[in-house]
Amino acid sequence: MPVTRTIRLWSIAALCASAFALGGCSTQIADMPGLGLPADAPERPKEAGGYLPVHDLPPDRNEEAIKPAELAKIQSELTAARDRQATNSTPAKPAKK
Repeated sequence: MPVTRTIRLWSIAALCASAFALGGCSTQIADMPGLGLPADAPERPKEAGGYLPVHDLPPDRNEEAIKPAELAKIQSELTAARDRQATNSTPAKPAKK
């Protein structure tokens, strides 16, 4: 392997290693007052991250989602569609010769 290629590979390896090393320090650099945050940035919360309120349920509805007449109409349409598909999918019996 030529010397220039070896030097190029070592320099790329050193560049990648330094990028990974500096990448780990990015959060500390972002917290520095003169470098990371602009002057008009809002204050960060004291708590790093709270849990989302997954057990908070929305209030119950005052009215039904679907009125009973609409529900009966939808059910009858679905039943009719199912029956049509059932009759169309059964193969016709071949006529005897």
